Amino acid sequence: MPRQIYVFQALPSLRKRYYKAAVGKDALIQLINEAEVAEQVYNSNAIENSTLSLEETEKILLQIDLDRFVSEREIFEAKNLARVVNYINTKAKQQELNLEIILSLHKMLIANIRDDIAGRFRRENEYVRVGSHIAPAPQEIIERLETMFAEYYASSHDHIITRIAKLHLMFEYTHPFIDGNGRIGRVMNNYLLIREGFVPINITFINRQMYYEAFREFDRNGTTTIMEGIVGKALTNSYYKRLAYLEGAKIITLREYAKQNQLSHSNVINKANRQTIEAFLEKGVWKIGVMDKKK
Repeated sequence: MPRQIYVFQALPSLRKRYYKAAVGKDALIQLINEAEVAEQVYNSNAIENSTLSLEETEKILLQIDLDRFVSEREIFEAKNLARVVNYINTKAKQQELNLEIILSLHKMLIANIRDDIAGRFRRENEYVRVGSHIAPAPQEIIERLETMFAEYYASSHDHIITRIAKLHLMFEYTHPFIDGNGRIGRVMNNYLLIREGFVPINITFINRQMYYEAFREFDRNGTTTIMEGIVGKALTNSYYKRLAYLEGAKIITLREYAKQNQLSHSNVINKANRQTIEAFLEKGVWKIGVMDKKK
């Protein structure tokens, strides 16, 4: 996948538009963030093979009974991750991310699931494998994570997409926990984005195969191109969604948009996937904000 040049170039103007549109709309921004929690929880857990649907995830978070039996573990996974997502929205603005916070996030995530491993890194003789990748030895974890943070903060001149992609890949390569590495890694992405004045992202389940390929690419040759594409498009998607709401656009499905403008639906979807039009995924449906020409 070639580097998403358009996405890299579009981000500064999107960020500027967002700051302008957000003035005086804290309540609406809060509503958007709250509405996204279930989507973030569903997608992140689905990437880790959870069987819960988005609708079931929403019901669990609203404490509504499900129509089928699901394991206690899956219920705790949904509730715990939602708690973590809500927590970082505030915490990220208050304190720089460090190892202590990562451990506290993990304790929150794994509570009532595996209390014996919650809030701690792998110990001696605790090895993990992800596919064909065997994570580094436990005694290497602290040094690798410290190097990860050092490289992230030392590269402040680089594009935020590149920095987030590299940190995420380094964290997942290290796999410091016995369980919960992927979910904590994706939460860390948003902690850092929020901390640096960007909007949070949602890496979706439908992009799982590309996401896995990004890890394979990094494992093979240390490059971050695929992950940059994933992070970049997730970030523009997040801005397009927020701008549609904050700028007062009429939000319609992409199918309806194509019909109204006599465009090929498949062609419009391709543009949305490349993020070259201001379309965004919301609850698995492609949508776009259309401004009233009379305004």
